Amino acid sequence: MSSMYQSDVEAVDAMSQSFKELQSEIGKVIVGQQDVVKTVIISLFSNGHSLLVGVPGLAKTLLVSTIAEVLDLDFKRIQFTPDLMPSDITGSEILDENRQFKFNKGPLFTNILLADEINRTPPKTQAALLEAMQERSATVAGANHKLPRPFFVLATQNPIEQEGTYPLPEAQLDRFMFNIPLDYPSYEEEVRVVKNTTSSEHAALKNVLTGDQILGFQSLVRKIPIADNVLEYAVSLASKTRPGTSLATKEVNNYISWGAGPRASQYLVLGAKCHAAIHGKYSPDKEDVQAIANYVLRHRIVRNYKAEAEGISEEKVIQSLF
Repeated sequence: MSSMYQSDVEAVDAMSQSFKELQSEIGKVIVGQQDVVKTVIISLFSNGHSLLVGVPGLAKTLLVSTIAEVLDLDFKRIQFTPDLMPSDITGSEILDENRQFKFNKGPLFTNILLADEINRTPPKTQAALLEAMQERSATVAGANHKLPRPFFVLATQNPIEQEGTYPLPEAQLDRFMFNIPLDYPSYEEEVRVVKNTTSSEHAALKNVLTGDQILGFQSLVRKIPIADNVLEYAVSLASKTRPGTSLATKEVNNYISWGAGPRASQYLVLGAKCHAAIHGKYSPDKEDVQAIANYVLRHRIVRNYKAEAEGISEEKVIQSLF
C-alpha cells in the first residue's frame, strides 16, 4: 500500500475520498439506500461477505451489479434453486478432446459473486459456497483451486418464510460479516425509482477503483490502530449477547437463546476501523463500533419464544446493549 501513498494517513484520506466517489457513482443508479450502500462498501473494504435481506423487488440485484460496475471487477450471478448442485457453482472436471481431464471453472471464479436467494437451495449446495467464502478456494475432485482476489460474496435472502426454503444454519450465517436489511423505499424515492426505470435514460457509470486498490484498502484497514478501550468495548458488546454468561444483560437473559461468537468481536473491530476510515478518521471510537453493531450482531443472536411472543426484535435487544 505504502508504494502508492507516502503514508498511511494519506492512504486513509484516499480511501475516504474513494468511498465518496463510489457513493455518488452508485447513487446515479440506486435511489436512496445510502446506509445499505455504505455498509456493503465497508464489508468489501474489510474483506468480508454480506447478506442482503429484503422482500423481492427491492433492487438487491441491481445494487450488486451496480457496485461491481463502478469497481471494475468481474461479476457473476448465481440464481439459487432447489435443484442446483455444488458442481453448478464450483465447476467440474471434464474430458477434453485429447481425453485429458481439465477443470471447467464455475461461476464461483469471479471477484464479486451475487448469490441470489441463497435460502432456496439445499444444504449441500449452500455448503459448497460457504467453503469458498471461508477458504477463498474451492475443492473439486480432490484438487484445490484458489479463487481470484478480491473475492466477495453478496448473498440475498427473502425474509418471508416461503414454501421450499432452506434457512441457513447459524454456523453458516456466521460466515457473513454483515446482515443488511433492505426496506421499502419512501414514497418520494419510489416516485424517483419509477421515473428512472420506466424511461429510456441510462446512467453512464465510471470505474472508481481497481481490484488492486481494493486489496490495498483491505490491508490498510487492518493496519488502522484501535485504542484498547474501544477494542474492549467491541468485545464486551459481543459478550453481552451470550445468555447465562457473566456479562449478559437482563434483556439478553430474558429474550435470547443463543448469542454471538468470537467472530462477531473480530468483525465489530474491523468494521469499526473501516467505518472510521471512510469518514476520514484515523482511529475508530465507540460510535464507530455502534454504527455497525446492528449489521454484525443481528444474524448472530437467536431470539427465544418469549421474544417472538412479545414481538421483541433482534434490533431492540442490540439497542439495549449500548
